[in-house]
Amino acid sequence: MERPTTTQLRKLIGVANYQFGRNVGEALFTKETRIECSKRTGRIRHIYTGKRFIATLRPKDGYLALSLHGAELLLSRLKPPPNIVVVQTNVSDFVKTGGDVFAKHIVRADENLRPAEEVIVTNENGSLLAVGRAVLSGNDMIFFKRGVAVKVRRGIGEPTKGPIFVPEELF
Repeated sequence: MERPTTTQLRKLIGVANYQFGRNVGEALFTKETRIECSKRTGRIRHIYTGKRFIATLRPKDGYLALSLHGAELLLSRLKPPPNIVVVQTNVSDFVKTGGDVFAKHIVRADENLRPAEEVIVTNENGSLLAVGRAVLSGNDMIFFKRGVAVKVRRGIGEPTKGPIFVPEELF
């Protein structure tokens, strides 16, 4: 794990700003940002802040896939946060454990959301529940009353797998 070069950091900030909106890149990536590159290709794969995993740079499309910690950073640093979907509090436990979000349970959704975009799912109190991928547009999430609106990738109540913390020897 290493510090990103100026070019790599500008790329990450640019991708975040394009994907989520203005000033998101600056809120997500700081001087504490560290990257892990693919051994085979040399491309950026995992992004960390300090020792906490915040995102993966997907190789297929070049977009960021947020981790739960990355979503927490956006929720705490940006008001209002981008790409947010708010669900009814009574379905919080289901979503926390990795269950998909159904359209009938959505209270509010970012109207700029498009299908296949990264989504941050919270309950009505603003507590983070999950991160995932939108299946419907933001307006359709509110309009429809049936079907899956968000495919959840990781809920906060799921067992951890993959990179969460960095081992001390890599830091």
